[in-house]
Amino acid sequence: MAYRKLGRTNKHRRSMLANLTRDVIMKEKIETTETRAKEVRKFVDKMISYGKDGSLVARRNALAFLHNDTEAVKKVFDELAPRYANRNGGYTRILKLTERRGDDSLQVILELVEEDAK
Repeated sequence: MAYRKLGRTNKHRRSMLANLTRDVIMKEKIETTETRAKEVRKFVDKMISYGKDGSLVARRNALAFLHNDTEAVKKVFDELAPRYANRNGGYTRILKLTERRGDDSLQVILELVEEDAK
């Protein structure tokens, strides 16, 4: 699987992606760079898929990835999984903003898609 290194060591990258994933889950919207958003989107989708599975193994895998943040895992399993029960993926949306002043990095908003009721 090809992935972006994001100019970080393996430990730093994994921690950063876990923190960004947790922020998306808790706030449901974050502002970050385009490359980080594209990478984090994979993990957010995986966490929601774990929530839809609902098994003990899935809960433990989510806890392991999110550094034992029980609040975030509880939100995934209790709120987000039922919200996206009828959806087979594509739980996030990336909206492009402007370039960041200083390094011209494209800023985006990564947010969870609002699921319409029925």
